[in-house]
Amino acid sequence: MVRKLALTLALVSAGASAPLPPLWKVYQEAFQGARYVDLTHAVEPNSTVWKGFGPSQFGPAVEPESGRAYSYAKDGFEATRYQLSTDQLGTQLDPPAHWNPDYPAIDEIPASYTLRPLVVISIVEQVKTDPGYALTVADLQKWEKQYGPVPSGSVVMVRSDWSKRWGQPGLAAEAVFPGVSLAALQYLHLQRNILFHGHEPLDTDCTATLEGEAWLLQNGYAQAEGVAHLDQVPECGALLAIGFAKFRGGTGGYARYVAICPPDWKFGVQSGPGDAPLKKCPQPLRWKEGLRQR
Repeated sequence: MVRKLALTLALVSAGASAPLPPLWKVYQEAFQGARYVDLTHAVEPNSTVWKGFGPSQFGPAVEPESGRAYSYAKDGFEATRYQLSTDQLGTQLDPPAHWNPDYPAIDEIPASYTLRPLVVISIVEQVKTDPGYALTVADLQKWEKQYGPVPSGSVVMVRSDWSKRWGQPGLAAEAVFPGVSLAALQYLHLQRNILFHGHEPLDTDCTATLEGEAWLLQNGYAQAEGVAHLDQVPECGALLAIGFAKFRGGTGGYARYVAICPPDWKFGVQSGPGDAPLKKCPQPLRWKEGLRQR
């Protein structure tokens, strides 16, 4: 016992480090050098949104008694007040409670949704000739022929490049947009047992009854909507980090999706010494009255 204690003290005094905990080792080996691609639109007053919800309004947060806006000069800080027209805004995690009250709301989505394998399937070429093209089972099987079966528990994002028009006036009112067929959704969920799928438009499909969205949400499945930058993510081999605001009983979810890509991937940013503290911005943050945002 004395000899063992002496050896331990000698190792400590020599600066020997303890072995890394397994998950820390995973981070160091797999995630520290990875490239991170944000798949999320910023929420702003002119965000593309269904006309049935209408626009949102931003303003400076004010002191309740005086109605005076807080300022850096007088108070040492500023804050923003958001009057959001809906919880179905921007890039979203759409919980099944949006259509069916018997299934979980956004605050009831389990924490196990946090990290998943990411599959990206492109229908960009099909959309060039058919703006209303919907992902088919044949498209899925073509991807699987190249990469193997879609992994169980994964997230499948459908790339259409529709999101490159985000913010254009009237975009959300267009009746024709790229979608995902009901047959493809049933193949992914019932045969491949994915976690959820995602798409760039604000609806799953442009059928008269929104048949794909109805089937998903009525049967307890979630989905991602309003996803961006899928052109910057590999079709196979990345992971997806999933975060969302936890509003009690929320029937929609403001979400942030970040693709974690291999270190040699051509897009994205890597972690480094500039992460903390963050660098100063070229221009100070100021409230822009004409734009109604900072």
